[in-house]
Amino acid sequence: MTTKVCVTIAASSPAKISSELKRALVKSDYAELRLDFLKPSQIPFCLNLVRRHLSRCVCTLRPTTEGGKFSGSEKERVSILKLISEFDPYLVDVEYNTLKKNKELEKYLKSAKTRILVSWHDFTKTPNEQTLRTMFKKMSRFSNNVKIVTTAKNISDMIRVLSLYRYNSRNVNLISFAMGDYGRMSRILCTKLGSPYTYVSLGKPIAPGQFSLKEMKHILSLENKN
Repeated sequence: MTTKVCVTIAASSPAKISSELKRALVKSDYAELRLDFLKPSQIPFCLNLVRRHLSRCVCTLRPTTEGGKFSGSEKERVSILKLISEFDPYLVDVEYNTLKKNKELEKYLKSAKTRILVSWHDFTKTPNEQTLRTMFKKMSRFSNNVKIVTTAKNISDMIRVLSLYRYNSRNVNLISFAMGDYGRMSRILCTKLGSPYTYVSLGKPIAPGQFSLKEMKHILSLENKN
């Protein structure tokens, strides 16, 4: 299986997102557009600007409560998520907690046949195996694309989050890895265990422990030589 990469783009202007996206897609399979780094009023213009590339984009609008930058109301965020879905990107990242609380949004996205990446992050720890398995089961009810990311404080945490791939009997597109220095290796190993892609940055890491596109390509080239 060829390891696929998704470059996270978190720029503060539509023009910068567009130029970074073009750069990223030359050497990567996908790009994640962190639209929460924009002002809400800039998002429609940005989506129009990059429209022709959206079939290779994961669109994310992460609220501050989930470690993102979007600080508007939840009502406003939900309406923007609906707008994003109308542009039919490769995936729309929607938090598990958002879908759980907002049945109307879930129904809307389902009727629009939006490809949802249901996500859940733990920025402080890696829960026990049973909690992770339960979370995976609950999340996979919303979508066939699931992202579970935790924070590793030691190697055992990293191994635990990767163990989720063992229980993926339903052939869900599972992306599961850990953040932080102890989780770094999981960003490579996850693709060997079944993750459809791994997240990288164009340069400076967007998340703790993230490899740059250049670093990941170098690692993969060494791997291919062996």
